[in-house]
Amino acid sequence: MFLGRFENRLDEKGRLSMPAKFRPRLAEGFVVTRGFENCLTIFPMPEWQSLAENLSRFPVTDQKARSLRRVLFAQAADMELDKQGRMLIPEYLREVAGLSADVIVAGMDGYIEVWDKERWLEMERANDENAAEIAQSLADLGM
Repeated sequence: MFLGRFENRLDEKGRLSMPAKFRPRLAEGFVVTRGFENCLTIFPMPEWQSLAENLSRFPVTDQKARSLRRVLFAQAADMELDKQGRMLIPEYLREVAGLSADVIVAGMDGYIEVWDKERWLEMERANDENAAEIAQSLADLGM
């Protein structure tokens, strides 16, 4: 399980050091792809394979499934951490997520999100303003 939020910096080559507590679950390799809210999403290989299997159940004739495949697969990169626990984020993914030097690495249970720090702070402010509405929506879903 990935838990917690960590402030970090990209180096001049676009490398990101992963928090030490996240590294064991990424040791078998992982996939980094475009997230849904202007961030990047990192899936350990077992979670990525499960997601891919679930998406493969939808026919290629389903337009929404094709669109989701394009977002997730066409912009994905399979990776491994180097000996220092770093990953090199491809330039196109850094651009998609608008990553500057300062980033937030956030555990999301089965996956990790990487955010530009300023975008993260904006998202937190919006969540704070809408907390009651979010809680009610979850209650309506039975959570």
